[in-house]
Amino acid sequence: MPSLTRVTTNRRSQSDQRRREFEAQVLLALERLMSDGTPYTELAVQRIAAASHVARSTFYRHFPDKSQLLIRMADLASQDLFGAAENWWHAEHTDVRHTIAGMRRMIAEFRRHRLVLIALTEVAAYDRDVGRYWRERVQGFQDVICERLIIEQRRGRVDRSCDVTATAIVLTSMVERSISTALGEEQSIDDEQLARALGRAIWLVVYGDPDRSLPR
Repeated sequence: MPSLTRVTTNRRSQSDQRRREFEAQVLLALERLMSDGTPYTELAVQRIAAASHVARSTFYRHFPDKSQLLIRMADLASQDLFGAAENWWHAEHTDVRHTIAGMRRMIAEFRRHRLVLIALTEVAAYDRDVGRYWRERVQGFQDVICERLIIEQRRGRVDRSCDVTATAIVLTSMVERSISTALGEEQSIDDEQLARALGRAIWLVVYGDPDRSLPR
């Protein structure tokens, strides 16, 4: 006879898998609806539910309002974006080429879900719940940067006079706004140009000299 614990765990695992599949389905539907230029704020819940091929009642069980919907969709869309950034900050980077490579990955991940992430930054400006979610998500990334800057200071790679908190805020804001602006509707900057410009700017802020390779 199977144990109750094993049965419960299996059911929970199946339920989690169904939820992940459902949320991925909604994310694809939402991005399709926005691809013609329709702003997120103009999309009715009923239209999003219909495009996702689920009943409105089922949709509301998962997402009680559009703020919670956007938060969850943005969470899904930004997982790989922040993952790429955090992996770079945790890795060894000894010259500006590594920084540029990290920016390439971040830009590529942002472009995959550009519409949802741009909607997130716009709605976060006036929606309390969405704004709180985004601030907390960005704060988590800033903490990663602070930890790495402290390590680099101990190694003698970053000037001891560098204020790690202020520098983390500068770097996070610079990258987030630069990518959001460059990948907006009216911009035509090439992704590679953006990666190189951001990589050089980050290296200058952190290490001070784009032509200097750091000792391993």
